[in-house]
Amino acid sequence: MTSAPLSAPPVDVSEHSGVEFGRSAEDFPVARVGDLFFALLTGQRDQHFLASAWRARRPLAELRRDDFYSHDGPVADEAAFRNRMIEHAEQSRQLAALSRQAVRMNCNTPWGPSHGATVYADGVVAHTTAGHGGFVLSPARNAKVHPMLRAVDGWYEEDVCWAAVALTFPDLFTTYERRCAERTIKDSFPNAWESITGEALLPGESDTKDRRVFENEHAADWIVTSAILSDHCPGMTEVIAVLGGKDAAGKEERRFLVPSTEYNVGRFGFVIDQDHHEAYDGPSSFIGWQRRRAS
Repeated sequence: MTSAPLSAPPVDVSEHSGVEFGRSAEDFPVARVGDLFFALLTGQRDQHFLASAWRARRPLAELRRDDFYSHDGPVADEAAFRNRMIEHAEQSRQLAALSRQAVRMNCNTPWGPSHGATVYADGVVAHTTAGHGGFVLSPARNAKVHPMLRAVDGWYEEDVCWAAVALTFPDLFTTYERRCAERTIKDSFPNAWESITGEALLPGESDTKDRRVFENEHAADWIVTSAILSDHCPGMTEVIAVLGGKDAAGKEERRFLVPSTEYNVGRFGFVIDQDHHEAYDGPSSFIGWQRRRAS
């Protein structure tokens, strides 16, 4: 699928947002935020991604693709690129205003010895370790976290649980961080979000809630857990499915053949249509099934 064409005109909005926009020497969109330079580049299948570099030594109009060395994820189009740059500048300004303090603390965390810490406020500290990290709250701070989100020991890991800290102490976080925290709680703790805010989450607003609905609706359906292009039936994908699509341990497994053109895994799995997808017991492309048949 081809992304939207890069048709938006170059805009310099540095006076208002702290971002300088332009076009590179090779005519792709570029931007500068402080010492960081960004580009919207085209990759495989004409899809766009964000690239960055620190302290490029040339003006925006002279930059080339080789000047950018960091890959920072997909971006839909130039409008999304501009919005992301403005958001980045806003984040930088707000971070500077918060004046968080980086310190060294000799302590252990649930993820190992602390390699560094950032003090957000008295009683709110974020630790990094060799492999993970998260926040620790003082007992007084932790008591303010809603019971549905509160960690008894006051530690909140950085992938998901950190959002409880941001929700409880929004003045210590940037606008962007608060948006991320809201999204994380909606996705991972929908019951808590609805209880705390009184706001019912609609379909599409919570990954966890949507998954529950999917699992309830398809509890009696065969859902694919593994798939491989068939070596024995050209144009077909051989799949292994179990009822409900959950962990196959102890559950009956069945194989089906699905036309490869139809095999498009959705958010929570591919549901077998037994009236359309053929049950299969022939030679398998799965190594494990080959061994079963041999035995």
